[in-house]
Amino acid sequence: LMRLDIILRVATKLLWPFMLLFAVYIQFHGDYRPGGGFQAGVIAGAAVVLYALIYGLPKAKHLMPVALVETMVPLGVLVYASVGIAGWLAGGNYLDYARLADDSVHGQEWGVFLVEAGVFVTVSSTVVAIFYAFADRGRR
Repeated sequence: LMRLDIILRVATKLLWPFMLLFAVYIQFHGDYRPGGGFQAGVIAGAAVVLYALIYGLPKAKHLMPVALVETMVPLGVLVYASVGIAGWLAGGNYLDYARLADDSVHGQEWGVFLVEAGVFVTVSSTVVAIFYAFADRGRR
């Protein structure tokens, strides 16, 4: 039925790159303005969900395979935890970003950037994993 709705398909094709670009914008401006990894991850995950709703689940799974999604969920958590452990191993507390570089300001910047990247990876893949789980439920 969706294959016949040309307006939705064209609108999705036009909006999709801008959704992903906006997610990247939110990700990189989370240090200075509201936003960051969680918000950007939800937007990126929603872009994949929109793609699946309009073009079908098989095409979405070709775009973002289940194995990739299942790898990304713990990978983001691993990045987050690794940043915390790196600060701890450098002589500070867990998630002490100031210890991640010679200059504490640069350490703070790197720490926040890496933690937010880990959050982005986990949140975006979790949104897609939840959608895949519910979308596949009626197919079995």
